[in-house]
Amino acid sequence: MRDVLTDLLTWWEAGETSGLATVVGTWRSAPRQPGATMAVGPDGAAVGSVSGGCVEGAVYELAEQCRATSVPVLQRYGVSDDDAFSVGLTCGGIIDVFVEPVNRRSFPELGDVLADVRAGRPVAVATLVSGPPGALVGAHLIVRPESVEGTLGGERFDEAVRDDARGLLDQGGTGILRYGPHGERRGDDAAVFVSSFAPKPRMIVFGAIDFAAALARIGAFLGFRVTVCDARATFATSRRFPDADEVVVDWPHRYLAATPVDARTVVCVLTHDPKFDVPLLEVALNKPLAYLGVMGSRRTHEDRVRRLREIGFSDADLRRLHAPIGLDIGGRTPEETAISIAAEIIATRQGGSGGQLRALSGPIHHEHLRVAH
Repeated sequence: MRDVLTDLLTWWEAGETSGLATVVGTWRSAPRQPGATMAVGPDGAAVGSVSGGCVEGAVYELAEQCRATSVPVLQRYGVSDDDAFSVGLTCGGIIDVFVEPVNRRSFPELGDVLADVRAGRPVAVATLVSGPPGALVGAHLIVRPESVEGTLGGERFDEAVRDDARGLLDQGGTGILRYGPHGERRGDDAAVFVSSFAPKPRMIVFGAIDFAAALARIGAFLGFRVTVCDARATFATSRRFPDADEVVVDWPHRYLAATPVDARTVVCVLTHDPKFDVPLLEVALNKPLAYLGVMGSRRTHEDRVRRLREIGFSDADLRRLHAPIGLDIGGRTPEETAISIAAEIIATRQGGSGGQLRALSGPIHHEHLRVAH
């Protein structure tokens, strides 16, 4: 929804009806992940994408139909479907798309939800996308850490979805949850799509060097909230790092010990100086991080590992370190190195191998619970 937020809100505030198409399920080599959206406005304008171009035309027609009838639709597209194949989903994937009418009557909570998203406040939207006869398909339950708004049709059902949606929201996860008719978690009668809008995940870069400037730039591009930290005030300036959300002058280990991180946070240590690295890594290895990369030569890293072992870290602990940092793409410049590091972060978070796709077999897209930015 982030992709279409501005246009969707404009149409909603004007009292108009738009059609919102959301990818709620994918299999095999689907081009977009769950949560991808396309909106069609009252003037026929389309924004966003659900398939990177494969089935946009068919989804557009469905969104127009939905705007006219105000009836939500769950539609599957894939190579097993002759109609879907004819409109272009030839990559071998299958996607489920939920299309719903969006206006002040069908989605009265939308204005507050989008205000939360823009302000960086955590909020999840749980939408009933399929269910038994009589189910309120298209109904929304708005889940925040401390409150719930709306209903999916029953108190027990709402309570089950609320608890599960908060779990996804904590992880920044987006995906389908399945229930029995009254919210039983072992049932399969109803499908609820939860779209989480958590604050941006953090990228913390230690070391105010030219490689850090390039990494901050690509980190911001990838949707991270980027912090650059260095103990040297001369080098740690916002002028040198215009793409960082914040530049901090502090000893790296002291800053990391005091700043909030979670399982979505990535930390990149570019200082490659033992007096900074070892105290910092001692703190970092005790944190729940998504990625911990460390710059330096193999010899530098061997010395680093020796020092960390002396402190008491095990081989299992040290295997969390991505060092030397980045994938082997032959990069030399700060920009090329930043791409190498970013590629390794993506591969680590998404379960990719980092190898050339032409040398691998099997699906090119990994099935996973999407972590929303």
